[in-house]
Amino acid sequence: MPPSSCDCFVSLPPASISPFVIFGKNSDRPRDEVQEVVYYPAASHPRGSKVTCTFIEVEQVTETLAVLLSCPSWLWGAEMGANEKGVCIGNEAVWTKEPVSDSEALLGMDLVRLALERSPSAQQAVQVITELLEHYGQGGSCMEDAESLKYHNTFMLCDRSEAYVLETAGCYWVAERIVGKMDVQSMMNILRDKNSGICMDSGGFRSTSSMVSVLPCSHHLPCIHLLTVTPDPSRSIYKPFVFSPHVAQVPWVLSPTFGGSDPVKQTPRFQTKVDRRHELYKQHQKVLEESEHNKDVKKDLNDKQQTLEEENLHLVRRLLDTSKSFDYGKEDDIFMNCVEKELLLYREWWVK
Repeated sequence: MPPSSCDCFVSLPPASISPFVIFGKNSDRPRDEVQEVVYYPAASHPRGSKVTCTFIEVEQVTETLAVLLSCPSWLWGAEMGANEKGVCIGNEAVWTKEPVSDSEALLGMDLVRLALERSPSAQQAVQVITELLEHYGQGGSCMEDAESLKYHNTFMLCDRSEAYVLETAGCYWVAERIVGKMDVQSMMNILRDKNSGICMDSGGFRSTSSMVSVLPCSHHLPCIHLLTVTPDPSRSIYKPFVFSPHVAQVPWVLSPTFGGSDPVKQTPRFQTKVDRRHELYKQHQKVLEESEHNKDVKKDLNDKQQTLEEENLHLVRRLLDTSKSFDYGKEDDIFMNCVEKELLLYREWWVK
């Protein structure tokens, strides 16, 4: 049976070639939806304060962790992401006999972000999601359109040492700890597999962003998160991100904001459309469209993308080299530099 929603994968030692936990996810979403990558630093919040999620408010905690989120740009939560403690979470749509609530509550994507902000381990993330689910429930449209798309959620959660699958339907849930040769490149290849349907590109849906995370069992090595931030991983470049003391938001992967005029803020919702494309999305789509109908031009672009990605993977291997000490202070701009190089590739290619 071909995949019918997003696809999450995890590899644990000894299945992983190296002593790493490897997490991967394709975000399969409406074809024209823009996905952005947002970094939020750790923060303190007043006791008793609230946080506004996509549709509802929930009680805020006093301390939240730094998080990296890959998210549809119109909503508060995330399809997938990681936090500074090495926890990764991705969610998938599921449908069961239990009816999906018509009421607006927490989206599965809101639960991903809330759990990442509040959980130093995968096990604690399971607890955070289930407690929020029991208290607030899940519900509301998961698509930026007047035609509603609603579903229950399954989550894959992992950290440096273990992984869990958490299945939910309404306020009901069940969690299972995953027990067991894969490397980073193998995980990327899986997420790029179109024949299996894992790399979705059919009808009104496609893989709008992709993420692979490497979580070393040793705390002396950094967790590395590679993201495309662009649609179709088979024609995108994975770029590494490392949590470090002075890491900053990369502006070229951040969608514009619309304040109170945003269609998601209006009543009724989603009656108009806005342009949420960020700069990397625009440049990526521009060169893909231009190369689509010329086999030689398409190959030239693919070759250049592969060369740049191999440079990124060489950087990943260097960061995971156990014979060298890792200095977090020198790695603040890894993701920004990789995005900048990709933009330069597309702009120079376009000029040619």
